[in-house]
Amino acid sequence: MSPHDLVVLGDGNPDVLVLGDDVTPAFGQQEKLVGSISLVIGGSAAITAVAAARLGLSVALVAAVGADPPGEFMLDQLAAEGVDVGAVVVRQDTPTGMTVALSRGADRAILTALGAVASLTAADIPAALLARARHVHASSYFLLQDCLGPGLAGVLSAARAAGATTSLDTNWDPAGRWGDEHLSAAIAQADILLPNEPEALCLARAPTLNAAVASLTGPGRPATLTSSEPPANPTTRRLVVKLGDRGALCADGPVRHQVSLPPVNPLDTTGAGDCFNAGLIAGLLGGLALPAAAALGCAAGALSTGAPGGTAGAPDLPAAARLARLASVRDFPAERTS
Repeated sequence: MSPHDLVVLGDGNPDVLVLGDDVTPAFGQQEKLVGSISLVIGGSAAITAVAAARLGLSVALVAAVGADPPGEFMLDQLAAEGVDVGAVVVRQDTPTGMTVALSRGADRAILTALGAVASLTAADIPAALLARARHVHASSYFLLQDCLGPGLAGVLSAARAAGATTSLDTNWDPAGRWGDEHLSAAIAQADILLPNEPEALCLARAPTLNAAVASLTGPGRPATLTSSEPPANPTTRRLVVKLGDRGALCADGPVRHQVSLPPVNPLDTTGAGDCFNAGLIAGLLGGLALPAAAALGCAAGALSTGAPGGTAGAPDLPAAARLARLASVRDFPAERTS
C-alpha cells in the first residue's frame, strides 16, 4: 500500500447544492425558482480530501458509500481529483448518504440523510493505511458518533504510534449532545482540534470564545484508552478555531494568535471550513509554524468561496500561498472576550 501525506476519515456523500437569493422552501405545494441546482462532491471528509489534493498532497479517503449511482458518482469524482478511494467501503445494502444544501451567500441550511455515512467503523480502516500516513484527519465526528466514535481514539492512537500527526474536526452535532467519553478520548489523541466558533462554544459549553479556548486547552484530566472513567472535559494542547470572515484563532498551549486576511466577497461558503482544514494540514506538513499554517488554511477557505460547492473553488498551492502572504497575525490576549 502506497504511503500518503494525508489520510482523511469520515463522510463522503453528494451534495445537492441549491443557490439563490431566496432558497427558503414554501410549503403548501408552492413552486419557487432558484438560481441554480447542482450535484457536487459533498461530505466534510471528502471535501477536505479534494482540497488537500488540489494543494499537492497525496491523499486517501476512508468513508462508506452505497452500491448505487450516488456512490458511483462520489467514487468517480474523487478519483478524478486524484484522491485514493481504494479504502472507501461500498455497502451493498445501504444507500449512499446525501445532503441538500440551501445556500445564499455567506449563510446556508443543510438537510442530510446519513445512509451509508453512519456505517463506517474503526474495523473498516486499513491498519496499513494508517501505518504509512504522515497525517490522519477525522471529520464529522457527530455524524459517525455511534459507529466510528467508539473506536476513533484507538485509530488516532495507532496513527500517532506509527509516526503520524493527527487532527479532528467534529463539525456540528445535529443531536445536540456535544460529546461523550468517546469524543473526549478521541480529542486526547488528536494533535489539533479544529472546530468553528459555534462548535467550540458548544464543545466547551462556554458562553464566550475566550472561555471556550480556555476550557478546551485547559489542564483537564487526561483521557486514556484503558480507563472507563471519562475525562472531566475534552481538552487539547493545540486548538484552531475557525472564525469565518474574521480568520482563525490559534492556541498552542497558553500562546494565542488571531490570523486574518483581507475580506473576500463569497459566492457560496459551502465547504470553506473543510478547505481551511486542508490548507492548515498542508502548511503543517510543509513545515510551517501554526499561525502560518492557519494563514494558508484561511487562504484556502477564502478562495473556495469563489465558486459554488465545496470543491469547485478549492485552490492550488501557489494561489493559496499568494493570498496567505497577505495575512496579518496578532496576539489574542487571554483576557479578551469574543
